[in-house]
Amino acid sequence: MSASEIAHRHFAAAVAEAESASEGTDSLCRALLGLVVSKYLENRAVADVQSELRFVADNCDPDTDFSFLRT
Repeated sequence: MSASEIAHRHFAAAVAEAESASEGTDSLCRALLGLVVSKYLENRAVADVQSELRFVADNCDPDTDFSFLRT
């Protein structure tokens, strides 16, 4: 099983649990993002984590054609 498959499985379970507890998915995602950042900072420099987050933020529009995907 790949890391992506593991993450998807656990994320889906967390979303389902949050919904059954009447917690918003925004709150869940914010909490998970904080945990991810904390984990990154255990082994990565702050600037590296910021760069990773900036890349994700800059490329999160599903309707945008990204230059790094062009051939």
